[in-house]
This record gives sequence, structure tokens and C-alpha cells, in this order.
Amino acid sequence: MAIYRRETFVDAPFEDVWAFHATIDGLDALTPDFMNLEIERVIGPDGDTDPEILEDGSRIEMSMRPFGVGPRQHWTSVVTERTEDDGAAMFHDVMEEGPFPTWEHTHRFFADGDGTIVSDRVEYELPGGALGRAASPLGWVGFEPMFRGRHKKTKELLE
Repeated sequence: MAIYRRETFVDAPFEDVWAFHATIDGLDALTPDFMNLEIERVIGPDGDTDPEILEDGSRIEMSMRPFGVGPRQHWTSVVTERTEDDGAAMFHDVMEEGPFPTWEHTHRFFADGDGTIVSDRVEYELPGGALGRAASPLGWVGFEPMFRGRHKKTKELLE
């Protein structure tokens, strides 16, 4: 399985950066416009719709239409783990339905002085069977603009 990683220092307190990323509003704000994201439904682990915090067990149903090309791609992501300790936090989400055979995204946050290190790690497999698996290491070409934009937007909104 291929892995994409990106890490950025954000000159903002850990508590603020973590709180922002732990909500659906954070996801919406950080997804680049070219992805044409629509959040269709969010369900908390207790069945509540539109939970304030994305807790372990939360389900996010969304669709995207990158660059406005082709049909909308429907995607269901489930938060499978969420932890928070003093100065460190993470959540892990797994694509349950969507365009990729495999997509597991780990978001990590670490206090670093007065700032925060934001780290993304995605384990993925491109669609297309054997050919997609063979081409998966090249996926960073498509992921880099999206994650670079997410990290840049985090800095813009929180610094």
C-alpha cells in the first residue's frame, strides 16, 4: 500500500489547532475549492446528526467533483480512533465507501513551543485493480496540491 505524508508547523496554540480540526467545519474549511466538496450528512457515534465534535465512531457522508469534471464521487468516512493527551492528539478515519479501494487517513497534532505540528499520513490504493496498485506510489502527484492547500489554509485561518 502506498503512503502519502505531509507535516507543517502552525504558529498557533495546540488547543486551537486541535479544536479546529476536530469538527466538520474544519474539514469543510480546509478542503480546497477545486474539490467541490459537499457534506451530505454527519452522524455521531450515538446517532445524533451534526455532532459538534467528530468522535470515534462518527460517520461523514460527502461527495466531491474535483475540478468540476465527471460525476460526483460519493465518499463515506468513519472516524475509527480519536485520542487526546497533554500536548498531543490524533484521529484516524477510514473510507468505508468511495473512489479508492483503500484510504486510511491519520491526522496528528503535537504542541511545539507556542505552536503546533500538524501531520497527515494517508495509506491508500488507487482504483483500477492491478494497474491502480502499480501506479499508487504516484498518487502523491494528485494529493500534494490538496494537502498543501489544506496546510496553507490551516495557517491562514489560525495564525
